[in-house]
Amino acid sequence: MSQYSARAEHDFSQARTRAFWNDIAAFLRRRPNELLSFDAVRRALPIYGQSYRGVQATPVEKIVGTTTNRYFDFDRAFLPAQARTKSRWKKIDELRLRDVSLPPIQLYQVGEVYFVRDGHHRVSVARQMGQLYIDAEVIEMQTHTPLTRDIRRLDPQGLEALGEYASFLEKTQLDKLRPDVNIEFSQPGGFGRLLEHIVVHQYFLGLDYHRDVSWAEAVTDWYDYVYMPVVSIIRERNVLAEFSGRTQADLYLWIADHHWTLNQQEIQQHTHDLGFDEATQDLVRQRSPRLARKIARALEAWVAAWRGENAPPNQAKTGAAEPAREFAETNLSKESTLDIVEPRVFSDAPYS
Repeated sequence: MSQYSARAEHDFSQARTRAFWNDIAAFLRRRPNELLSFDAVRRALPIYGQSYRGVQATPVEKIVGTTTNRYFDFDRAFLPAQARTKSRWKKIDELRLRDVSLPPIQLYQVGEVYFVRDGHHRVSVARQMGQLYIDAEVIEMQTHTPLTRDIRRLDPQGLEALGEYASFLEKTQLDKLRPDVNIEFSQPGGFGRLLEHIVVHQYFLGLDYHRDVSWAEAVTDWYDYVYMPVVSIIRERNVLAEFSGRTQADLYLWIADHHWTLNQQEIQQHTHDLGFDEATQDLVRQRSPRLARKIARALEAWVAAWRGENAPPNQAKTGAAEPAREFAETNLSKESTLDIVEPRVFSDAPYS
């Protein structure tokens, strides 16, 4: 065995060991560890065009998937997930050790990440050796919701949510009306609710203005004067710190639902209307999963129960919990532009 072959054998052994530990870590974190399939991305995200970018130095760490059926041959870090490609892997490594120039690999680019058309073993060797860049012939795919390196967006549930976002942007054109828009949910189902909010907002704008309100006007007015003010409250009060793993859009829906519920109670009690800031504070107090908040709620419930038991017979008991409200499941990718909105939303959706 030559020194190059022995070194390549050692390199492959180390790569397989790293891949093994990656599998263990992915299992413990309950995350997928195989390469991302370009076909899965194409099914989830509408691709409306492509452009040839030529040969360029591409960051190796941003190569996360494949356009072929080899997504089980390598893990998400492009390390060899099995031993049957050992001979090919070692041959590429030996050529590297001998300083032999290899042709550029071929990649598809979607947003910030890349998918290999040809050159899987060259990428794998480069990743194992800590190589930062690799020459690649790149074809870029255009989509409304380009992928990022955020690992949450690269699992099946994340891709489903991205597909819904693409459909939402197609129906609202919000990315063209407000180019800096960035709405993200931690789970699928939220964008259908946002469309309902916009339709309800369009209806009430028409009542306020005593005229027909165009769809584009309703979309921008909802975004500027409903969605973004709530997001500003979320940022100013650092509400995301209270709900780990959630997004601003998640909290917008929760706050909107909570605001509606509180105002229904206020209407029944003939008191003043509550604003979104008050609804946000009350949501944090009642729903935050932080330990300190749970302890405070437990003490509050105990005090309310004690007072209820010791209250006069004609005094109402307090401390009843608000019923939970969940996302409405709506698959936007299978619905026409506005047919998903039925008349029920005018009574069910919160006033926005």
